[in-house]
Amino acid sequence: MENKRSNFKRISENRVSKIVSSINQLGNLSNASYYEYDDDDIAKMFSLIEKETKKVKEYLLKKNNKNNKRFEL
Repeated sequence: MENKRSNFKRISENRVSKIVSSINQLGNLSNASYYEYDDDDIAKMFSLIEKETKKVKEYLLKKNNKNNKRFEL
């Protein structure tokens, strides 16, 4: 069991670091000398990011709680 935990920790730390780095790179798009965009473009970008983030979070929480099912009326 500890091997699965250490694998999760190692892989998740690596993947989250890559995601954070990619998100920070989005900030580079704010340089108006090189890029042109409007509020709708930003809304579309973050709508997709938030949608996918929510989907993955729900999936991970669902998998984590699958053993906690109990009958309720």
